[in-house]
Amino acid sequence: MLAGFQNITFEFGARAIVENATWHIHPNERIGLIGFNGTGKSTMLKLLAGEYLPSLGEVIRSRSTSIGYLHQDLLSFDTGESILQVALGAFEKVLQLEKEIEETGKLLEANHEDEALLQLYSDKLHEMDTLDGYNIHHKTEEILQGLGFSNSDLSRPYKEFSGGWRMRVLLAKMILQQPDLLLLDEPTNHLDLPSIEWLEKYLQHYQGSVVIVSHDRWFLDRMVTKIVEVFQQGLHIYGGNYSFYLKEKALRMDLQQKAFENQQDYIRQQERFIERFRAKATKAAAAQAAIKKLDKLELIEAPTNERPNIRINFSIDKTPGKILCELKDISKHYGATRIVSNAEAEIERGDKIALIGANGKGKSTLLRIIAGVETFEGSRKEGHNVDPSFYAQHQLEALDLSHTLLDEMKSCGSQKTDQELRTLLGCFLFSGDDADKKIKVLSGGEKARIALAKTIISKANFLLLDEPTNHLDMHSVELLIEALNKYEGSYILVSHDRFFVSQTANKIWEIVDGAIKEFKGTYNEYLEWKERMAQKKPEAESKEKVRQPEPVAAAPVQKSVEPAIPDNRQPINKEVKKDLQRQQKQLEQLEVQINTAEQKKKALELQLSEPDTYSDKNKFLQTETAYQQVARELTRLNEQYDGLFEKIMELETRIGTA
Repeated sequence: MLAGFQNITFEFGARAIVENATWHIHPNERIGLIGFNGTGKSTMLKLLAGEYLPSLGEVIRSRSTSIGYLHQDLLSFDTGESILQVALGAFEKVLQLEKEIEETGKLLEANHEDEALLQLYSDKLHEMDTLDGYNIHHKTEEILQGLGFSNSDLSRPYKEFSGGWRMRVLLAKMILQQPDLLLLDEPTNHLDLPSIEWLEKYLQHYQGSVVIVSHDRWFLDRMVTKIVEVFQQGLHIYGGNYSFYLKEKALRMDLQQKAFENQQDYIRQQERFIERFRAKATKAAAAQAAIKKLDKLELIEAPTNERPNIRINFSIDKTPGKILCELKDISKHYGATRIVSNAEAEIERGDKIALIGANGKGKSTLLRIIAGVETFEGSRKEGHNVDPSFYAQHQLEALDLSHTLLDEMKSCGSQKTDQELRTLLGCFLFSGDDADKKIKVLSGGEKARIALAKTIISKANFLLLDEPTNHLDMHSVELLIEALNKYEGSYILVSHDRFFVSQTANKIWEIVDGAIKEFKGTYNEYLEWKERMAQKKPEAESKEKVRQPEPVAAAPVQKSVEPAIPDNRQPINKEVKKDLQRQQKQLEQLEVQINTAEQKKKALELQLSEPDTYSDKNKFLQTETAYQQVARELTRLNEQYDGLFEKIMELETRIGTA
């Protein structure tokens, strides 16, 4: 075990963050640490890193375990060194050795016959080789480039970069240090899509263990193999990715609800027995025994969500024409940097467009051009009855600092009641008395959430959203997705949140070589298309290499006729039929296994519905564990069945067309 908690309790004042929590981190684990905002995820990382001490219990850390902790507070670091030098700081021992080798080399020049000095120099060179010190510059450049820096950026001073880019440098340094345990607090917040994909692949093959706090559901699904949820002052562990966690938690909550209801039925039954017979001499002993039994009973809590499932609804005032915005011969340059050149695009009613790509490609610039707030060359034509609402970072400046949150929401003219507005604020992570706070006391992230909430209730029929999920947790992102899917208007959005994009867009835009490339379809379909294109490219290149020049002839060249191929379909058909028979036999076996698992599941459900199960804690835990195991097995079998069924259909089609 590398690190972990043993029965820890941690409190802020009178509020308990966790109580009697245990969590062990083992080598080569990929863990997603999740929970609603304010439940204590960052606190858990600080406890692991040794920045906080628990009120009770023990934080376990092996003496030999090295820990790297990336968090937002690191942004206070500043220096005039180049970003390459900052990242190279990960190799402190190698850099010190480089200096010693240089100094020893100079001494050798003056005393070249000193054997002791020569041996020392040789030893230091050997140590440098052992530490792979000659490759540190190459490794550092490779990781910085993976995180989105160009070659020309590497020599620029660290202090010239914005907060997001600084965080990338510190992330690179942390990765290069290769600690046994890497703690990352929202590492994808400051990354564009290509950099997130690079980090995802890198961390999948990282030699140490990784604990990540992230609101990027897609990232967690692809990267982690275990989820730890901070929920109701406890740490709840799930063996799987985020999608598995959602299914498993729903199952656990359902089982807990059934267990709670059955225990309550059992308690009411026992209380009726006690009330009825406690006064009768012949039954008094039995009644007293029932009372003692109830006193010893471990009560099962009713499952509750820490945040209610609020629905965001927003409507439009008027229906626009068929074309919302038309761009013709659009060009935009920043000095020598080209954004678009003679680009054309059209946004139609019903379009839900995601504008994706790396930072610096001009996504936000294009969004501002569409919104009509950016200068450009060319023609932009807005359609009939279009009522746009633009959400971007600069909208924060339009907030009235003297307003309370509630006053600012009322200024939108949505005609919603105070209670409706307070409910909506809850979706954007403002609860209770937060609605009465002044805008001027809010942080940048809080102001961004208020600006987004105002955009959502504006009744506009065309939304332009620049990174709308940046300051939201996963629950709020899901609420926003649901709202956008019910929205009757059109929108174009810029986002690096792949799950958000995959759930909202019906068209994908990308700026490629100064042009706006459009893909009509969802993000998942777009990824599949890109993968097919990537596979076809080497095939096409291979064909090009082997292609022979056509012979030159005086007479017109006729198309060559393919030589006759013997009809060998019959033997192929026999093999396919054999394969089909094998698959059908497997399908029959699966049907038997599924039927057995379903019967077992029903039997366990019956046991869980009996009140006696809950009077014995061990029996309940054993039954619940068995139920979860058979439910998982049934899911696996059904997935296997679906895959096999599709394969059989494909084989039957091949036989039919052969």
